[in-house]
Amino acid sequence: MAELVCLQKVLIPKAALICEDIDLDKTAGDCLASDPEPVVFLQTLIKQQLYPDAVRFLARALPKREAVWWACLSARSVMGDKPDASFLKALEVAEAWVYKPTEPHRREAIVAAQAAAFENAAAWAAMAAFWSEGSIAPEDAPVVPPADNLTAKAVSGAVMLAAVQAQPEKANDKYLFFIEQAIDIANGGNGRLWPS
Repeated sequence: MAELVCLQKVLIPKAALICEDIDLDKTAGDCLASDPEPVVFLQTLIKQQLYPDAVRFLARALPKREAVWWACLSARSVMGDKPDASFLKALEVAEAWVYKPTEPHRREAIVAAQAAAFENAAAWAAMAAFWSEGSIAPEDAPVVPPADNLTAKAVSGAVMLAAVQAQPEKANDKYLFFIEQAIDIANGGNGRLWPS
């Protein structure tokens, strides 16, 4: 992994502020004691191989649209040659929301996630899009905004599922690759890196 020097799109100056509503492993939580900046905290998590915590942190630190894109990239990487139609639909709907974050695309995401039965990374990418804004109540009901951290929870779920869904023995390598994608996205890239 290349040396990490910045996370341009992470605008919150302290890692502890980003982590306020994240369930971190105790070891990862202890790394917040020195009140590090986000990039320093992420470097520490990677160095200590606390990859799930790094995923949770990045999912919360990235702006929601970028985080959903990261979930889409992770989900697409484990789709295989002949993906289940419902999984592919969930992914396509999530990607459509990233490209054009409209209310119809957001509403379509919950339908696609439910059809994919929440059993795969693509379904959770779609849920991340649905939970990004607006109301989580039915369209004709009073507005119920989603909790601010729900998108991050769905994104981290998508990325973690993608890491272990196929060839779980290679999970650490996949985590590192996905984290590199998120870092690229956090610095204005599109995250479309090639695994080494």
